[in-house]
Amino acid sequence: MLGGVLCLWAAPVFAQGCAMCYSTASATSKDGQKAISRGVAVLVAPPLGVMTLGVGLAFRYGRKRDQEQDRENDRRDNS
Repeated sequence: MLGGVLCLWAAPVFAQGCAMCYSTASATSKDGQKAISRGVAVLVAPPLGVMTLGVGLAFRYGRKRDQEQDRENDRRDNS
């Protein structure tokens, strides 16, 4: 259900294509279209990397915190 809500929430994003940008990009040569595609990839890579790193660190911190709490609970139970 959450996935469906997120998809509906993100639907307006797909309608944000600029007609002038599309017509200009489609009128370029094949080399120009490749350059635009590479430019988009270059612009997407840093935020994607930062978000991946952030999520990875969050999971790592959460796992470490849970392990420390488990050890603390085990110590209390054994005392």
